[in-house]
Amino acid sequence: MALAAAVAAVAAFGATLPASRPRDSPPLAFPLTSGLDGPKEPFPDLLTSEASKSLSLIVPMYNEEERLGVMMDETMTYLEGRAQADRGFSYELILVDDGSSDATAAVAAAYVDQFSPDVVRLCRLPANRGKGGAVRAGMLAARGEMLLMVDADGATQFSDLDRLEAALNDLAAGHEPPLAVAVGSRAHLQDDAVAERTFFRNLLMHVFHSLVSTLCVSGIRDTQCGFKLFSRAAAQLIFPHMHLERWAFDVEALYIAQRLAIPVAEVSVNWEEIPGSKLSVVQASIQMAIDLVRIRLAYTLGFWSV
Repeated sequence: MALAAAVAAVAAFGATLPASRPRDSPPLAFPLTSGLDGPKEPFPDLLTSEASKSLSLIVPMYNEEERLGVMMDETMTYLEGRAQADRGFSYELILVDDGSSDATAAVAAAYVDQFSPDVVRLCRLPANRGKGGAVRAGMLAARGEMLLMVDADGATQFSDLDRLEAALNDLAAGHEPPLAVAVGSRAHLQDDAVAERTFFRNLLMHVFHSLVSTLCVSGIRDTQCGFKLFSRAAAQLIFPHMHLERWAFDVEALYIAQRLAIPVAEVSVNWEEIPGSKLSVVQASIQMAIDLVRIRLAYTLGFWSV
């Protein structure tokens, strides 16, 4: 009786999960646009196309009309300066509008028109998928040798990309294909953050980090910083398999990396809290705790695989 109940519980759990994705699953077929009403063409496929840019930046956006411009101005200043200094460096930005209800798409389209569709690309998801879904859509359409996910609020100092890139290159040196991941980290800012947060928020953060290290990812102090750099080979192994589309997707990406023995470096970055966050701390904490359990059980029981 107990065995039958356990089998039934496992089956019921599996029925709640999205199906495991095969590695060769097709990319999301959302259009590339030049302006809101401009010509459309399909994005390239991360798995089958060769890299044609040095760097791809994937920027998930949801109702970011007020904050996107600051991030874009800082980012483009850095990228244009680097491209002028190094003629071998090329880049693209993939701005993924995650079903925004404000003018985010129009703000993004203005940058497409300003810099050309070869440099700034706009991917509009027909409905809100969550940050993880938006990042995955952009990653699967990227042309870069390196792929950077970066938040639209500009909380991380963009020039810290240099640190992540150096760490990525160190990890990948001597390996073919160059498998490596470098993640930005705010862990060195933890003491100041603890002093500023309420007891309840500190408690939630402590519980979350304990669950992450116990259930999913070891050795990474900050899994949630939205500044992560992937080699193309690593992205090709990680993102086709992603299932979670909301706040715990970072943990799943790193969990997959560790299961595949892809080396991961944690790199300190400069970070500043930006007003306007859409994150409900209590709601997100509960959902992330549930998702951490889902990650561990789904991969352990074989419902998801890599």
